Amino acid sequence: MSAYIARRLLLMIPTLLGILFVSFVVVQFAPGGPVERVIAQLSGADTGGTSRISGGGDFAQRAPGQVGAGGDAVNSKYRGAQGLDPDFIKKLEVQFGFDKPAPERFALMVWNFARFDFGKSYFRDVSVLQLMKEKLPVSISLGLWLTLLTYLISIPLGIRKAVKDGTRFDTWTSAIIIVGYAIPGFLFAILLIILFAGGSFLNWFPLRGLTSDGWSQFPWYWKILDYFWHITLPLLSMALGAFATMTLLTKNSFLDEIRKQYVMTARAKGCSERQVLYGHVFRNAMLIVVAGFPGAFVHAFISGSLLIETIFSLDGLGLLGFESVLNRDYPVVFGTLYIYALIGLIMNLISDLTYMWIDPRIDFAAREV
Repeated sequence: MSAYIARRLLLMIPTLLGILFVSFVVVQFAPGGPVERVIAQLSGADTGGTSRISGGGDFAQRAPGQVGAGGDAVNSKYRGAQGLDPDFIKKLEVQFGFDKPAPERFALMVWNFARFDFGKSYFRDVSVLQLMKEKLPVSISLGLWLTLLTYLISIPLGIRKAVKDGTRFDTWTSAIIIVGYAIPGFLFAILLIILFAGGSFLNWFPLRGLTSDGWSQFPWYWKILDYFWHITLPLLSMALGAFATMTLLTKNSFLDEIRKQYVMTARAKGCSERQVLYGHVFRNAMLIVVAGFPGAFVHAFISGSLLIETIFSLDGLGLLGFESVLNRDYPVVFGTLYIYALIGLIMNLISDLTYMWIDPRIDFAAREV
């Protein structure tokens, strides 16, 4: 077992390197960049960033006095840079690290990332690690509650569908689940806002953030109520499509177990249907569902939050990464990508180990990695 875990941990290193390398190469060929971003701000032609990002550092504020002739040879590689002092452009390149060749920049980034040193944001006077620490609670909160809510609803519903397989209940619930799965989460979020958040009808829920102003001054019980009041609509928006996969997975797993010989034997011994279902079938059928909990959390944490965070103004990692891409804030982009990839790889390992813990018959260590 220890050898298998060691191999998996070692395999994470080339995987992370590959992810960073591909992303780094893509960024090199992507149009625009932080230097062009600052130049566009100086020229008043910046339309690529978001309103949350301000300035381009000290160099941007000093730029109006850095105009001179003879800079066309240097400025020609930057759109809109004609007329700016070549020394100013060079200072920008040094500030953002673009005075070094790409292989050297990549090697330096890998060395720093290995020590969890992600540097500082280009356009915010704060370290990338500090930014992620500030945003992480929002994303973890959404991912954790979404996963728990999905399991609490999907598992009982899936078991009921398996018991009632082929009945009208099974047919109608399947139709509702499939329709819910087909509706995009962001579209459902907009509908909820229109109906319940002051859009056109009711004004029951807030639109911004996970807590109200002055939340720290509330009594402890009111803090809890206020938190769930804010998270209700975002959670419902994300959960709509998450029920389908887990419900059908639970149903099919139970159906597969119900048809096995040991279930017929238990019934022949006089066990009640409830004893057969929860005393014999449940543990075997829930193997794949329970073991998949880490993977379900990662999916909810990483892929399900960006649009919902944007719509409901939740300042989490998804929104941070999206804004950083728009603003070409590469330290934040690569830092969040690295953390996402690392969390995903670790949770996949935990998921495999959970399979082995629940069912000792499964032995990944005996297979070649």
